Amino acid sequence: MFDPTDPRASLSSSSPPIALPGEFAAAEYGRFYDEAPQESTPEGQTWYLRGQNFIVAYTLAQPGAVLGRPSQPDEYMALIPRAETTVEVSAGTEARTVKGHSLIILPPGESRIAMPQGGEIVRLFTTRSPDLVAKCANAASYINSRANIPPFEAWPAPPGGYRIRSYSLDVPGEPGRFGRIFRCTTLMVNVLDPQEGPRDVTKLSPHHHDDFEQGSLALHGAFTHHLRWPWTPNMNHWREDEHAILASPSLTVIPPPAIHTSRGMDAGINQLVDIFSPPRLDFSAKPGWVLNADDYPMPTPSASAA
Repeated sequence: MFDPTDPRASLSSSSPPIALPGEFAAAEYGRFYDEAPQESTPEGQTWYLRGQNFIVAYTLAQPGAVLGRPSQPDEYMALIPRAETTVEVSAGTEARTVKGHSLIILPPGESRIAMPQGGEIVRLFTTRSPDLVAKCANAASYINSRANIPPFEAWPAPPGGYRIRSYSLDVPGEPGRFGRIFRCTTLMVNVLDPQEGPRDVTKLSPHHHDDFEQGSLALHGAFTHHLRWPWTPNMNHWREDEHAILASPSLTVIPPPAIHTSRGMDAGINQLVDIFSPPRLDFSAKPGWVLNADDYPMPTPSASAA
């Protein structure tokens, strides 16, 4: 249920009904500001948390750090939140320097991200990388796949071929457009507009997703994530409502079909980045919402139904 002023009020469901499991999964929480990193090296500290299809690697890199992937099986993303953080990216024979406050899409195969001044970087992968899956703090939560999430399928390859692509996040808002959405073959991110001060309690957006998870990455401020699960015939499987308070940096993985909404709490800037894998069809179907739609085609109806 969206406030009428919320652009998502115009969305329609593109997913066919699916059979729901008798017992729903819990939310996953990563409080990176209050938990030990899963990886601590001279390159920096990295926290890993996963959903069923995606992995978030949040890194505080030391000056001179190089983050490499020797044989990445598919495309991945790197979010450079801070304007002052410049990175040097290479993949195959291609190399480029990318200024901060940007999103980078890297191709399959060998790639590296050098950070001469160090800084904050968020890399987003699919769970097709077993070495990264093993590092996730919540790996045990996904020993069994979630029954109400379909098997992962990548979207069509870009017509221009796999290569390094970078996009500035300095994109002005437009009436009727929701956030700043980018997609590739494996992932979609929505870098939501920063919110100044606590969110108006009369304009929240409780809603649910039938068959996909949402990763909500807090980069500034603090949030209360409100979640409510449906009741099932078996009362033993009912879950209590949750009102989880997380500062930043942190990640909340919201399972379907939990009703959820998030409220920024700090007096200053509050900012979330929403993460989905594979990309969302409903967002992609809205003209002008996906800012790099020309680079990445949507599945054909026959492919998406297969």
